[in-house]
This record gives sequence, structure tokens and C-alpha cells, in this order.
Amino acid sequence: MYNKSTLVDALSVTLKQNEFHDLSRSDIRSAVDLILSRIGEAVAEGDRVEIRGFGVFSHHDLPGRRGRNPKTGESVIVPPKRAIHFKPGLDLRNEVDRLAKVQNEGYGYP
Repeated sequence: MYNKSTLVDALSVTLKQNEFHDLSRSDIRSAVDLILSRIGEAVAEGDRVEIRGFGVFSHHDLPGRRGRNPKTGESVIVPPKRAIHFKPGLDLRNEVDRLAKVQNEGYGYP
């Protein structure tokens, strides 16, 4: 499983192999933090963030509704909220499909 630390580690190795020897791990972590922070801020402000080939981060405004407390069965008001939505880009979907096919070949799937 990837988390932010493993992403920074992987980027550090890749960048050091590709002529970016002077970048420290803390510089890379700062860049990752800045990118993720800015994406979050933009979506929170109602903007759509599109990274070609990777995907689109956007928001959906969900209206308030009447719900039910599952424990008591009591009717409750659920307030409106803004939900984050991610739609993967075509390149990302194709890469995931390609890797899934490679992994499934060993299990006898076509």
C-alpha cells in the first residue's frame, strides 16, 4: 500500500536516478505536501482540478435530506455537505487495466 511516505521515497529514488541528485528527501516531501495542499484548497473553494492523463478532482454539493438513525430508527435531518469526487483519467484507467491483465494472466484469466 502506498502512503505519502512511500510516495516520497519512490519519488526520491526516481529523481536521483534522473539527474536531480541535489534534491533532498525533505525538498521532495515539501513539494508533495504543497501539491496535495493546493489541490485540497482548490476543491474546497469550489474549483475543479484536472491533471491530464491522471484524473479530475472536483466536488459535489449534496443537499440536506431526512435520514434515519440506524440504532434507534429515529428520523434525523442530515445537513447539506460538499463531497470530494475523483474521476480517473483515461491514461490512468488504461494503466490500471493493463497491470490487472498482467497480474491475472498467472491465475488463468484471459
